[in-house]
Amino acid sequence: MKLSENELAKFREDGFVFLPELFSREEAALLLSEAKQIYASDREEVWREKSGVARTAFAAHTYNEAHRRLGAHPRLIEPVVQYLEEQVYMHQYKINAKAAFDGAVWQWHQDYGTWQRDDEMPEPRAFNIALFLEDVTPANGPLLFIPKSHKAGVLQAGHDLETTSYPLWTLDRETVSKLAAEGGCEAPIGPAGSVVMFHGNLVHASPPNISPFDRTIVYLSLCAVSNHIRAFNRKPWIAHRDFTPIEPLADSCLEELVAKRSAA
Repeated sequence: MKLSENELAKFREDGFVFLPELFSREEAALLLSEAKQIYASDREEVWREKSGVARTAFAAHTYNEAHRRLGAHPRLIEPVVQYLEEQVYMHQYKINAKAAFDGAVWQWHQDYGTWQRDDEMPEPRAFNIALFLEDVTPANGPLLFIPKSHKAGVLQAGHDLETTSYPLWTLDRETVSKLAAEGGCEAPIGPAGSVVMFHGNLVHASPPNISPFDRTIVYLSLCAVSNHIRAFNRKPWIAHRDFTPIEPLADSCLEELVAKRSAA
């Protein structure tokens, strides 16, 4: 799996690239079914909204077979390796839910800002590559990106411990408004199976989901092996400490599991 020259140019300029329907609906449905089982479990890796519905499940690739396979899937690993020109390890793996009616906001932030401040990751040589497990529409809390904002470097941020159940280094309105005046604001939307790859410094957020439709996305935060974190302030299932390079599995690894489940 390689990005085209046009896709690489888009990523360099805007800080993200959208790859619609990179996975089949059957592959996405398998991963969604497993995610729902994880959300229903009583695990410390599952964070919940103040309402009690699931918000995030961390490190599912370490305790669920389907997500283990996704964590080494070539369609996700190889584009990041291609751009970084180096093998990568899994800095973070999370399944973010935006439950119908109850999915709360993710404030404006940069992921690398957290990785630098909390984990002492040396450089922004780490990207997110996200897979939609359900259709993402304008109505159900899509990701919001400010194109080109990754070029601004690490921005001043405040540590918000109150807005949601998840602590986050967030940006103020003046900063976001200035960046948006220059780069605009876009929301990649598309069917289940679509993928978006975005830079660790790209400013992004997502609004609450008050629609009657769930929105679930898996995020792999992949970091160049030489750029591994130096501090271990967060739990190991939030910021991983295994810097072993990921060896991609066969492209059919999820298709095999779909076929096996269908035959059972």
